[in-house]
Amino acid sequence: MTSKQNTIFFLVAGEESGDIHGARLISALKEKCPDASFVGHGGNKMKAAGMEIIEHVDNLAMMGFTEVIKHLPYMVNVMGKTLGKIQKIKPHRLILIDYPGFNLRLAKNVHPLGLPITYFIMPQVWAWKEKRVKTIRKYVDQALCIFPFEQEWFEQRGVNAHFVGHPFTEFHKPSINKEDFFHKHSLDNDKPLLVLFPGSRQQEIDRHLPVFKKTVSLLNDDNLQIIIGKAPQVSLPSIPNHWKIEDKDTSLCLEYGTAVLTSSGTATLQSAVQDIPAVVSYKLSAGSWFLAKNLSKVPFAAMTNLIAGKQIVPEFLQNEMTRENLADAVRPLLNNSSERKNMLMGYEEVRRTLGMPGAYERAAEAILSKTIH
Repeated sequence: MTSKQNTIFFLVAGEESGDIHGARLISALKEKCPDASFVGHGGNKMKAAGMEIIEHVDNLAMMGFTEVIKHLPYMVNVMGKTLGKIQKIKPHRLILIDYPGFNLRLAKNVHPLGLPITYFIMPQVWAWKEKRVKTIRKYVDQALCIFPFEQEWFEQRGVNAHFVGHPFTEFHKPSINKEDFFHKHSLDNDKPLLVLFPGSRQQEIDRHLPVFKKTVSLLNDDNLQIIIGKAPQVSLPSIPNHWKIEDKDTSLCLEYGTAVLTSSGTATLQSAVQDIPAVVSYKLSAGSWFLAKNLSKVPFAAMTNLIAGKQIVPEFLQNEMTRENLADAVRPLLNNSSERKNMLMGYEEVRRTLGMPGAYERAAEAILSKTIH
């Protein structure tokens, strides 16, 4: 343990969502421990929260097995650089945020240094790659869970786990109201607004957006307005002129949209929290899909369905991700249909299980109780 003065935390986030969680966690830690300093890998949000960035998430975010193999030399170099920096600054605790491919290897490599490790936003080893739980049990001394079923699952496998609640339960007042949002994008309040969330990585955009475009043309509705929630580090191929793009605060799209067509990922649960009916889809490279299909242990891809233990939102993966399937599923959600009402009722069940607001504060308290005397 260490004293409050000059406590150094080394954090590692490798993706856009991890950057958001990391920034909020840093703010909660600073609130309780103002003298603490933060170093590590993250994005613009963690930097703005006061962390010294070594490697930016824009360079670290990649998906699938084949994609990771291609970037292996770069990742090996990052690992070496990370270990060198940790040995040099001697932080008091390492905080890993999701990003399991890299972070679990780092945990193993750091172990000989005797550095205590917190894992916040646990790898979803209950879904696939369950063998990774051995690494977690051996090298991680504090596992902070954000899904209600995770604590028991990890504890049964000998991991010191603690449910802190889900970050999405935090109340976020929208940065602007609906009237201003519609005015900003020249939208009509009387027409439905379909939100497209093709993904936060370039490979996802390249695979998903062409199918989304075909889906919209199949809906063939002149009244329908389209807005894309665009992640900062991706570029969009050419889209119709009348489509809108929100790249500053994409949560506003979910707040004020009628329905969302989204790639599987964080946005599926965010849709449930923000109460917007969703259709979920995802496409990997053929090699990555073959491996994922054979390794996956869960019946659903969408977190909303996993938490509910049943299908709340329709999901179309790989070959099922066709414009016909997506159009048929999204069409009834654009009006006051029974499909829409049932989905919104299912969302209420899911939200009830996510715990009370204050997840970052509880995570910060748990971390500091292990780090500072």
